Amino acid sequence: MRAFISFLVGSLFGLGLLVSGMTDTTKVQGWLDVFGDWDPTLAFVMGGAIVPMAVAWRFTIGRKPVLGAAFPTPPEPKLGRNLILGSTLFGMGWGLSGLCPGPAVASLSFGGTGGVIFIVAMVTGMMITPKLRSRLDQTAVAV
Repeated sequence: MRAFISFLVGSLFGLGLLVSGMTDTTKVQGWLDVFGDWDPTLAFVMGGAIVPMAVAWRFTIGRKPVLGAAFPTPPEPKLGRNLILGSTLFGMGWGLSGLCPGPAVASLSFGGTGGVIFIVAMVTGMMITPKLRSRLDQTAVAV
């Protein structure tokens, strides 16, 4: 049952990306082009996701999920090297390609080679990151 619900939610997410145009890299890059031909569409898409989710998280307080043991605890709101490095790499990939992971996966369904290249680069980055992180941690300790 949990896999079926995950499939439905993922399909709804992908459909939302498709309907909102967020699988179109020019739309996303238009959001990033603040001093040029700026496209505010992404702000409405983000607001349409953030507002309902904020309300939903308020309703989880003191409740138990239907398909899980417990809701995850909120992360510590601290700024560290991992957050800075991760968000910088995410932003660079997003700005260069116009895709983030969700739209990249959705873009695979209509045969774009850009999405395939992005997915390969993303998976490669995910495989390299633990090694890079341990190396950075060793360097930080040595200094």
